Amino acid sequence: MDGGGKDREDGRKNLRREEGKHASGTHTASAPSPSLPVLPAAKYPAIKALMRPDPHLKWLVLGMVLAQLLACWLVRGLAWRWLLFWAYAFGGCVNHSLTLAIHDISHNTAFGTGHPAQNRWFAVFANLPLGVPYASSFKKYHVDHHRYLGGDGLDVDVPTRLEGWLFCTPARKLLWLALQPFFYSLRPLCVHPKAMTRMEVFNALAQLAANATIFTLWGLKPMVYLLASSLLGLGLHPISGHFVAEHYMFLKGHETYSYYGPLNWITFNVGYHMEHHDFPSIPGRNLPLVRKIAPEYYDHLPQHYSWVKVLWDFVSEDSLGPYARVKRVCKLAKDGL
Repeated sequence: MDGGGKDREDGRKNLRREEGKHASGTHTASAPSPSLPVLPAAKYPAIKALMRPDPHLKWLVLGMVLAQLLACWLVRGLAWRWLLFWAYAFGGCVNHSLTLAIHDISHNTAFGTGHPAQNRWFAVFANLPLGVPYASSFKKYHVDHHRYLGGDGLDVDVPTRLEGWLFCTPARKLLWLALQPFFYSLRPLCVHPKAMTRMEVFNALAQLAANATIFTLWGLKPMVYLLASSLLGLGLHPISGHFVAEHYMFLKGHETYSYYGPLNWITFNVGYHMEHHDFPSIPGRNLPLVRKIAPEYYDHLPQHYSWVKVLWDFVSEDSLGPYARVKRVCKLAKDGL
């Protein structure tokens, strides 16, 4: 290895070691995807400075929760067709965005790694407009997605063999996309079941209390609105393109892709996905700065330009489908979670 190569490798080790200290719920760095870039040591101080809580996150989440609460009050007298329209056009965007806020919070970006309990309870608060308990279970499984990306039987983001075999035609793939909320909810129970945690129980109880309060105050329609917002917003919806864009193999040899378009403005920059997997503890708000600091390590990589086109290509091209994912056999970490 030449001197420059050694510097790059040393930089990678330093960055990964520091990331391991900051990562959500872990003390060891996750194994990187083979396509992740190697950042040189000279970039280290600027990258490290981005590993801090996002002070705006809590206020954005509060605003979205209050917006959905106001929407619940407004839809009480709407006709059902208009209720479903607004659930898709407005509520679907807000609820999907809240799931991505929960994703950000799962990396302890709201209050910092020194306050894990506050982050967990704030995620439960962000969960309330979704209508179903989600936040605590997501955190439990999401850490495995980072530690064992594509790990067979470990990364529950990877579709099952049955999904790949069954949803292989354009019509069936369209149905699969529409039913994403169900597959993401049920797949972990089949692929990698884990014992229920106390925080998941608290999450469910808080959600039931919120649902009962809304139903008691305003009746059935607000609850249908919230649940429809989640099902429609996480199903066949433009924002849902990120589910497919992030890790499906549109090009051979590339399993992780970024998207730098305008939908990042309402999705906590989840499109900056290469950057996120490089540095999971950097909040979404700061991910564009990672690319700005080290453009030579990101700009040349394959990227998506439209999540809508991602969905279209996924449905229409024979080479794409639930099976178009990298699977690898991963060795469990010694401190297995």
